[in-house]
Amino acid sequence: MKRILLVCKGNICRSPTAAIVLETKARTIGLNIEVDSAGVENYHVGDPPDKRSIRHAAKRGYDLSKNRARQIKEEDFEKFDLIWAADHENISQLKVLCPNIHYSKISLFLGNKPLPDPYYGEAQEFEKVLNLIEQRVEILIKSTDWMN
Repeated sequence: MKRILLVCKGNICRSPTAAIVLETKARTIGLNIEVDSAGVENYHVGDPPDKRSIRHAAKRGYDLSKNRARQIKEEDFEKFDLIWAADHENISQLKVLCPNIHYSKISLFLGNKPLPDPYYGEAQEFEKVLNLIEQRVEILIKSTDWMN
C-alpha cells in the first residue's frame, strides 16, 4: 500500500482538500492507498479546515469537516512514500526539515505547477483549487505509474 502525504502551508485549505479528493476517488475504484495531509507551519494545528474549503468541497460531495490541521513531523518523511507539496515554497520548507535520504519523495502535487492558495481569495479561488485538484486526481487515478 502506498502512503501519500499532501502538504501546504497551514493544512486548512489545499492539502486537506487534495487529500480527501484523492482518498475519495481512490476508494471508489478500489485503489489501496493511505492518504494524509499536513502543513509546514504550526499556526493552525488542531483547527478544522477553512470554512470556505469545507463548504465548496461539500457542494461536490467531499467531507472535510472531520479533518484537523497538523504540522509535518520528522517521522512523516520515513512513513510516507510520496510527499506532494502544494507549491515551491512548501517544497523549500520541506527540504529544510527532511533528511537528505528522503528528498526524492518530495514533489509538486500538480506535477509541474503550483496549486494556488485560495486563503486570501473569494469563492472563485476555492472553486479553481477544487477544479485543479479534481483534474490532477483524475490523471493520477488513470495513470497509476506513481504507485510503483
